[in-house]
Amino acid sequence: MEHAPEYTDTDPRVMEVWLDLLRHMDPGEKLAQSLNLTNMAFRLSEAGVRLAHPDADEREIFLRAAARRLPKDLIIRVYGWDPGDNGDAG
Repeated sequence: MEHAPEYTDTDPRVMEVWLDLLRHMDPGEKLAQSLNLTNMAFRLSEAGVRLAHPDADEREIFLRAAARRLPKDLIIRVYGWDPGDNGDAG
């Protein structure tokens, strides 16, 4: 089976097994997998902030991680925190 070019480094047999697993998941399982991956991405972002800013408290870690994925104007409007004023490019 031919698969998308972004997966050309994956053995076609392995890709077929993976696709078969996805085909047999019910919608709730697929949603749970998506939410778990999203949560993992957020935790990895926070871990990167902790490495870059070891003295930051939990609020600052949250704000800096949020600033990595949300527009600067939204961070300022919602949280009243300007990444540019706090050492980040934003």
